[in-house]
Amino acid sequence: MKPFAYLRAGSVAEAVRESAAHPGARFLGGGTNLVDLMKLGVETPGLLIDISRLPLDRVTDTDDGGLRIGATVRNSDLAAHHAVRARYPALSQALLAGASGQLRNTATTGGNLLQRTRCPYFQDTSKPCNKREPGSGCPAREGAHRDLAVLGHSTDCVATHPSDMAVALAALGATVLLHGPDGERAVPVTDFHRLPGDSPAADTVIRPDELITEVLLPPLPDGAYSLYRKARDRASFAFALVSVAAVLRVRGGRIEHAALAFGGLAHRPWRARAAEDVLRGAPATGETYEAAADAELAAARPLRDNAFKVGLARRLAVDALAELAARS
Repeated sequence: MKPFAYLRAGSVAEAVRESAAHPGARFLGGGTNLVDLMKLGVETPGLLIDISRLPLDRVTDTDDGGLRIGATVRNSDLAAHHAVRARYPALSQALLAGASGQLRNTATTGGNLLQRTRCPYFQDTSKPCNKREPGSGCPAREGAHRDLAVLGHSTDCVATHPSDMAVALAALGATVLLHGPDGERAVPVTDFHRLPGDSPAADTVIRPDELITEVLLPPLPDGAYSLYRKARDRASFAFALVSVAAVLRVRGGRIEHAALAFGGLAHRPWRARAAEDVLRGAPATGETYEAAADAELAAARPLRDNAFKVGLARRLAVDALAELAARS
């Protein structure tokens, strides 16, 4: 690990100011991903700005019945929060499906959103990687890509975003609040992460020196249910091969509200808009769920070794929707 400086910020304004004054600085919350990448030599910040003591560790109700989640709320605390478990079970389930208990006790909401891909070529500095070193190539396309993208990838990058939490937030319609040198702004979580295109080094739309301060969850429609399901190679501490977060409300046998997001399929949590269009207003039947999944996954472009993800995603989505409809 290369030498670096450390500063504990006393306020959000100070954290942003110090970041702007030290190009290449990084904000440090739990450090569960950043410190690992520093050990690997993928990240080499000259300054770590510790934001873990800032008053961003609270979960509070909003006036409209939603939730306001601070950026330094620990994953374990968020998963166990009574309001999250009662009103947004998909979020609690997603958090509990991610990593180990020890890591959840350290990892933060903001850091979870900013974690970087686990593509082995990205993590190995002896290998080329367009995400780590733009223009060097993407050996994953012809190499080890079983766990990588089938949707939204490009010739420059086939990496997947590893977060479970972010998939649930995408289905729940969350908004990310940012504070930077130019003030505050809000970004829908579905717009926060980027597809790779020809510039895969940029994972998100976050601007230089911006700090995530909060995540806002809107209230779900009355009578809507949510869940998160994850398929992985082993039962614990494994990233998703495919995951799905779903929200559904059924009245009189027809679907009145539907939101669906996939994980493990793309460079970002994949909000399934085509599937939602099929679901809304349609009868709550297995045929509808299958048609919705097929409409979304028609755009898939699997590589040599990951075509199984398409069928797996279809099955997970159909089963999740059927379970939510049965609850309704």
